[in-house]
Amino acid sequence: MTAITASSEVIMHFTIKLEDGSVADTTHNAGKPAKLVMGDGSLTENFETCLLGLKEGESSSFTLAPEDAFGQPNPDNIHHMDRRHFGGETPAEEGAIIAFSGPQGQEIPGIVTAVTGDSVTVDFNHPLAGKTVIFDVEIISVQ
Repeated sequence: MTAITASSEVIMHFTIKLEDGSVADTTHNAGKPAKLVMGDGSLTENFETCLLGLKEGESSSFTLAPEDAFGQPNPDNIHHMDRRHFGGETPAEEGAIIAFSGPQGQEIPGIVTAVTGDSVTVDFNHPLAGKTVIFDVEIISVQ
């Protein structure tokens, strides 16, 4: 059987869980596995390193510290914005996740963490930043 290398195409099911066992993301909800080309940037280098050497039919579980998963929260990614920029499809409500346009026109999701008077605090850190995660994988095929 073929083992995963730095250039493999991999079809796999995965689940990313937090330490309390809650599921942050899984391919099982969609009912179909994920297709990954190693090195294409869809997974971080540390997640890809976990997969190296696994073979078709194998399952494994890895615990990744925040630095090895989604990083630590960066205070520079927390922005205070004028409430006038919100409304309609972009409500200024705590917990709202809003897609903002980045400098190159890409969408960047931000989470509204506080609304105080005319100021809205938006956190652009990855929702899993600062968290230890458990990465469960089930390798379906390797090419």
